[in-house]
Amino acid sequence: MKKIAIITALALVGSAAFAQTTPAPTTAPKAPATAPKAPATAQKAPPTCKAQATEKKLAGAALASFLKKCGDDAGKACTKQAADKKLTGAAKDSFTKKCKTDAVGA
Repeated sequence: MKKIAIITALALVGSAAFAQTTPAPTTAPKAPATAPKAPATAQKAPPTCKAQATEKKLAGAALASFLKKCGDDAGKACTKQAADKKLTGAAKDSFTKKCKTDAVGA
């Protein structure tokens, strides 16, 4: 009877030892040397309306007209993006306001 109990205990301990997984290696895999610095999905944001106006060296009425048209175009684009995202109510208003502010520039 003792032999059966000892054999059973050894079998349980032995099977538990074999069931354990090996630890993961401690060194991290090296990144390839030609890896891009930015993710492929990341895109550079287009310049703001104010930045474009500065590049064009606009002033006075030309500046005001350009900023108004650019702001209107940004508003339309932001409204379309909100519709594509199926936003409604306050979420749509908040998104559109922030989107337009980002497009026009602070």
